[in-house]
Amino acid sequence: MSTGVRRRLGVEERRQQLIGVALELFSRRSPDEVSIDEIASAAGISRPLVYHYFPGKLSLYEAALKRAAEDLAGRFTEPHEGPLGARLLRVMRRFFDFVDEHGPGFAAGMRGGPAVGSSATNALIDSVRQAAYEQILSHLGVTEAPARLELVIRSWISLAESTALIWLDGRRIPRGELEVQLVHDFAALTAVSASYDEEMTALVKRMVEGEPTDGPFADLAARLIALAG
Repeated sequence: MSTGVRRRLGVEERRQQLIGVALELFSRRSPDEVSIDEIASAAGISRPLVYHYFPGKLSLYEAALKRAAEDLAGRFTEPHEGPLGARLLRVMRRFFDFVDEHGPGFAAGMRGGPAVGSSATNALIDSVRQAAYEQILSHLGVTEAPARLELVIRSWISLAESTALIWLDGRRIPRGELEVQLVHDFAALTAVSASYDEEMTALVKRMVEGEPTDGPFADLAARLIALAG
């Protein structure tokens, strides 16, 4: 019969376990509200042992945020296949999946707070924004963005963050509608910029080439035409 003896975890295994436990707790409550005692209890170890692997709560939070940041950055990765509108919509669905799974932790990371706000955590959050920016550029087939395009993409990334934060506060708008709306927002921001710049005009023409009549870009055009009528 099994004796039920628990295997002793190695140093890295224990660190990864604690990071996973912390992420799970941060997904339900803000990091500021989660204590080291709770993390220790959930991991089945003592409080002093937590400090053996991490000097303090901030270092554990930074390690958990690093894992979450890598996860979120990866959700912006999308094969360069099919219409751009459909690709962006799939990215937005995965983005909202992450927001849904890590609500309180995501909100704390975006808004800052006592457990956040360090230069290390700010750098991690900025790294996700940069990864998203580079992915969008690659889908547009642009290696070096002109100033107006950079403004559009970075503004849209900020809009996606703000939209997700507002959605988390009561979820008063259906998530699926917001995912589509953000794709429409990207198209609209790009189109407005194109009205000021010939280079952006050429980019918009490339964007809509091959877009299907039932895709999100065509849907936006139909909505605007209906409004004008």
